[in-house]
Amino acid sequence: MLKGKLKLSAKAPRVFPDRIGSLVSGFDDKEDENGESDSALDFESGEELEILQPSGAGSGREIEDGYVDIMEGQLESRVRQRSEKDGSGLVSVKEVIAADEKRSDLEYELSQKEINLEKLQRIADSGLPEGRGLRATTWKLLLGYLPPSRDLWEKELTENRQKYAKLKEELLLSPSEFTRIKEEALDSNEQNADSDVDGPLRRQEISHEDHPLSSGKASVWHQYFQHIEIAEQIDRDLQRTHPDMKFFSGDTSFSRKHREAMRNILRLFAKLNPAIRYVQGMNEVLAPIYYVFSTDPDEQNAANAEADSFSCFVRLLSDSVDHFCQQLDNSSVGILSTLSRLAELLKANDEELWRHLEFTNKIKPQFYAFRWITLLLTQEFNFQSILRIWDSLLSNPFGVQDMLLRVCCAMLLCMKSRLLTGDFVANLKLLQHYPDINIEHLLLVARDLSPDTSSYRLSP
Repeated sequence: MLKGKLKLSAKAPRVFPDRIGSLVSGFDDKEDENGESDSALDFESGEELEILQPSGAGSGREIEDGYVDIMEGQLESRVRQRSEKDGSGLVSVKEVIAADEKRSDLEYELSQKEINLEKLQRIADSGLPEGRGLRATTWKLLLGYLPPSRDLWEKELTENRQKYAKLKEELLLSPSEFTRIKEEALDSNEQNADSDVDGPLRRQEISHEDHPLSSGKASVWHQYFQHIEIAEQIDRDLQRTHPDMKFFSGDTSFSRKHREAMRNILRLFAKLNPAIRYVQGMNEVLAPIYYVFSTDPDEQNAANAEADSFSCFVRLLSDSVDHFCQQLDNSSVGILSTLSRLAELLKANDEELWRHLEFTNKIKPQFYAFRWITLLLTQEFNFQSILRIWDSLLSNPFGVQDMLLRVCCAMLLCMKSRLLTGDFVANLKLLQHYPDINIEHLLLVARDLSPDTSSYRLSP
């Protein structure tokens, strides 16, 4: 389907399945970085501890007690800050310390000259810490956009960003704009050759295919107007992307800039993949990637978020692109085959629940899980939960689709008691509007599914 547009590229051991390495010739498989550190016991900048002078037998104990009080105060402050930020209630001191240890481990791995992708997978699967671009760098590595060797990062990023800029220039300009740029370059060369020669003005010849009124399928203008319809659909969908987040919605220059960048990415993908073009919902799959890369505190990385997001979006879709092609729905790589794998996965882990949904309620997976799978769960949870789930999806050594099916099955298992007592209408409503849930518990259930079902993933 994407033959000629996406090419395979042999790589060293990768976190991400190497099904489709690149969207266009020249975009080979790559990867990316960043780091961060934070100590649970840091003192505020400029703050000094008063040195207590010994004054009797109890002085040593007084110093120790004072130090402990300060340490407890620091930790309590960190707990309050983190719980307020997450909005998830009180966070224990143990959780704060564990998060800081994870941050340190991740920073250490990302600082190595050669990144150990297996270790990076394990850390990411437990959830990536916020801040300092850690998630952005890790996702780029997990998706194969950055190579494991840090020495190659700058070269790879520069080349990919330049290639993206060239693709935009060639494919997103209108035919008249592209022709004008070429003619200006040609005229400039001719004027340099005979600038002193006067003569009749030269009239530009326009072929039938290049005429704006041409209706031929080969006409560049016919193709351009056809693509305008796709661009309008993209615009409508982008207006509805996470309307509760100012980053994406609203009429500020800030949100307009982000929508314009996402628009470019989706239009370019549609042009380079005429067999698929743009399918409604792709905007939702792009949103987490673009958000993470745009909020990278590294200014250069944030400025190039559009180019980086394009390449990573392509790599992510390469694992599930056939789900968006209606002609392949009934094939072994189509969405119906994937939905049947989900049903088999549920049956292998909880036959009682499977029978209830399949035969008692007669609720087929396509009634509720079509959206779960094609949009990678981006419509089922709040945005922060989506980012957390994606940490586990992208870090799965067997590929995104393997972990995705596990999470979908876990979503059913976590609602078992309600589903077994519900009828068709109640259960369908429950699954189409999935309730709030502890994400860490959900992912734990997904990981603990029967090992015998680990083969239920898309064939390469």
